[in-house]
Amino acid sequence: MTMLSLIAAILTFVGMNIAMPHFIRYLKRKNINQITSEYALEEFKNKEKTPIMGGLLFVVIPIIVYAIVNFKGLLDRHLQFVILSYILYCSVGFIDDALVIRSHSNEGLSPKTRLIMEFCYTAFLFLVYSDLIPLQVTLPFAHVVIPLKWYLFLPFMILLYMAEANAVNFTDGMDGLCAGVSFIALLPFVYLTLAKGFDNIAVFLICVLAGLLGYLRFNFHPAKIFMGDSGSLALGALFASLGIICDLNVALFFIGGVFVAEMFCVVLQQTSVRLFHKRVFSYTPIHYAFVIKGHKETRVVLSFYAVEVLLAILGLIIGINSL
Repeated sequence: MTMLSLIAAILTFVGMNIAMPHFIRYLKRKNINQITSEYALEEFKNKEKTPIMGGLLFVVIPIIVYAIVNFKGLLDRHLQFVILSYILYCSVGFIDDALVIRSHSNEGLSPKTRLIMEFCYTAFLFLVYSDLIPLQVTLPFAHVVIPLKWYLFLPFMILLYMAEANAVNFTDGMDGLCAGVSFIALLPFVYLTLAKGFDNIAVFLICVLAGLLGYLRFNFHPAKIFMGDSGSLALGALFASLGIICDLNVALFFIGGVFVAEMFCVVLQQTSVRLFHKRVFSYTPIHYAFVIKGHKETRVVLSFYAVEVLLAILGLIIGINSL
């Protein structure tokens, strides 16, 4: 297990570092670049020419490497559930990115179309893997298990997937922010999946971690590439799949606390503007508000890392007490 994980991590990291420079050059040749919104902060409008869709590599390469080092592990249906979640939501993001590039504007998939796709994909995952999914929510410490009928659990699962995907998507906006926070948030799940007996999932997560680390070499300030929705939606679905299949939904809330806070601030801001025509924050997603206050981008990113480390530790403790 240890040797397999080490080999998988090394191959993924090396693969990312070999493939990424070629991928960046290809994207530049094809003018597949970031399109900034007219409402974007002035500090971020100079990122207009940065290539996007970098997330495709930390989705594809970990899967390929895992297949090479442990092909038999792909027969594990629990792992199939996690990988298929990762791929399906990556495809939603890919279509969105492609439409943005094609239109040369921020108009990708309409919110309605995107939500319909996410709804259908999540329902499909539930139907195919319903025999594996624990139809319950376990409360930590008290070890209280709340069983749910399928017609209650399915809406909960759909909501969780949509919320996680969009929360991670909101967090993507600064060099190294989303990938770094995701890297930290995935670490507790390596331990928790091992503790649950999901060894194959743990090895795959190590591949993804190595992929994110390789990606961060090119994404940390000043970023040479952005993940795009291809990466952020995939990561959100990955977290949701881990919460569902491992019955760690409460722990997930804390482990992904930065994502939760980002989404909460956006929802609160939009609700306040629509109902009271007043802003709660100077700007959302909330990480931009700190830039407006005069903090440097790198300082904001590192501060979010520090907060996520504390939340990941708290989530790990809660997860252990949910086992």
